[in-house]
Amino acid sequence: MDKELLSILVCPVSKAPLQYDAEAQELVCKASGLAYPIRDGIPVMLETEARQLDSEEKLK
Repeated sequence: MDKELLSILVCPVSKAPLQYDAEAQELVCKASGLAYPIRDGIPVMLETEARQLDSEEKLK
């Protein structure tokens, strides 16, 4: 994930910064509890495509 791109992307729901999870290929927002998938190197920043973080993931 390009660090410059990551620095300008925010969660579309909470407007909070995102964390890159390389293993899961997701952009994670702790504030909204959502994880946005990265498909073919492109972040899919749609709330309908995001998955809910479980309570354990929110604490990491």
